[in-house]
Amino acid sequence: MVGHYSASKFAVRSLAQAAALEWAEHGITVNAYSPGLVHTSMWDDLDREIVALQGGEPGDVIAGAIPDIPLGRVQRPEDVAGIVSYLASDDAAYITGQSVIIGGGMLLT
Repeated sequence: MVGHYSASKFAVRSLAQAAALEWAEHGITVNAYSPGLVHTSMWDDLDREIVALQGGEPGDVIAGAIPDIPLGRVQRPEDVAGIVSYLASDDAAYITGQSVIIGGGMLLT
């Protein structure tokens, strides 16, 4: 079950919306971002643990997720950094209360 995970993701979105309403009068914008599967050393560690429990080869877990990602690859940290940089820039000065999903289209499947 991923109910607890889904609930926490939506809580972040809801908190961003509430904070955006509260801070707007001060000219402060509040947004959230929701990354998907980002290939970091954490995922390498998880992959090793899952392989140890279930068998298989290193890299199988991440490779198994790729068919569910329409853009055909897992994200890199710089994919997340790009949207964070944008949201922190003057170019995003009129965006508030939004949650940007960075998942390569994963939710579209």
